[in-house]
Amino acid sequence: MKFKAEIDVMPLDALLDPQGKAVTNSMKNIGLPEIDGVRIGRHIRLFVDASTQSEAEGKVEEACKKLLSNQIMESYTYSVDQV
Repeated sequence: MKFKAEIDVMPLDALLDPQGKAVTNSMKNIGLPEIDGVRIGRHIRLFVDASTQSEAEGKVEEACKKLLSNQIMESYTYSVDQV
């Protein structure tokens, strides 16, 4: 079976996010001072061939831990759905 994974990787809340800070500051310049606390991350979509949803989720978890995120500086969340 084929599964689609949607993964979001974000900097940890305790760490400075220079891109997010720059975007937050720019919101005032474009007339949106109500927007605050912007954090910039990555969105990754991938497809997994696996026998079960559980197996697909295990492969995605392994990919996140080993390659797609730096666990010292980033957190990740994901969803896996059959396609």
